Amino acid sequence: MTEKIGVLGKKSPQRTGVERVVNAPLPTVYGNFQAVGYLDHDRGDEQVALVYGDIGSDDVLTRLHSECLTGDAFGSQHCECGDQLASALRAVVAEGSGIVVYLRGHEGRGIGLLAKLRAMALQAEGLDTVEANLALGLPVDARDYGVAAGILQDLGVNSVRLMSNNPRKREALLRHGIQVAEQVPLLIPPCENNITYLRTKRERLDHHLPHLDAVAHLS
Repeated sequence: MTEKIGVLGKKSPQRTGVERVVNAPLPTVYGNFQAVGYLDHDRGDEQVALVYGDIGSDDVLTRLHSECLTGDAFGSQHCECGDQLASALRAVVAEGSGIVVYLRGHEGRGIGLLAKLRAMALQAEGLDTVEANLALGLPVDARDYGVAAGILQDLGVNSVRLMSNNPRKREALLRHGIQVAEQVPLLIPPCENNITYLRTKRERLDHHLPHLDAVAHLS
């Protein structure tokens, strides 16, 4: 734990890491979850884990979902995020237990909402999602999953079955001490508006998206 100098030169402790703040029932259209709220003291973000059923500690079906306002709330077809979130929530209910960690501060792969919109404008002009971020002088992917690992550890989780097509999420959890027993595909049928975006994720970001081979007719 780090310290900072307070009033009159006295040292006062500065909290670090993730802290559980609240646990509240959250009935949804998918099922009845527990919403466990956390504060990330390192970044200042408020985070939430939606927990369904008796999760246990090993091989817990888990989704780490990066915040995406346009997809999650507005139903954007530029990405598949909203459908992935809904599919993950349905999956843990069907499983009987599981966790969806909703990671705030991850908008636009960590560059923020306005920067993401700027990148989307560049994509409309012909750049792909990687080129657009780089053209803005921003990282291709600035997300950090340390807080997600901290949340899982607080929930008593040792290993997960990770719902993700992104190998970097698996690698990040392993670095932070969470074992990944299985990587479970979360494949959403593409549409004309997101096929280029999804192909770029497969070809340039190493996402495992084998279902794209069956939709070569989409431009």
